[in-house]
Amino acid sequence: MRIYKTRSIASEACKKGRVMMNGVELKPSRSFRVGDVFSVRMGPITRTFRVLRLSDNRLGAKLVPDYMEDITAPDQLELLELARLAGRSGRDRGTGRPTKKDRREIETFISDEYMFDFDEDDDEE
Repeated sequence: MRIYKTRSIASEACKKGRVMMNGVELKPSRSFRVGDVFSVRMGPITRTFRVLRLSDNRLGAKLVPDYMEDITAPDQLELLELARLAGRSGRDRGTGRPTKKDRREIETFISDEYMFDFDEDDDEE
């Protein structure tokens, strides 16, 4: 149902224990029924899906919502967004080492005036 790009990638994910139903790892040959809820671990999050209808053929991407419902918890989607934001550092990938200007900006950011010492609050108590 287009969760994975190919069937071989999907079966490999099953073998690695990334596809589960009711806390039990699924085998690649597992058949689904209408109403089944399964979860797929994708990177930092676990996505959850409910089967609405079954199909004998591979579907176009536009038809997938008719056959499967994404019921992933909002906290998992928030983790995905945080992972996306964390991946966006100030530098583009493959641009090489930081320049002198970049190094100075990093040092300014890490300097003492921006850092908070958590141990200072412990001393007062």
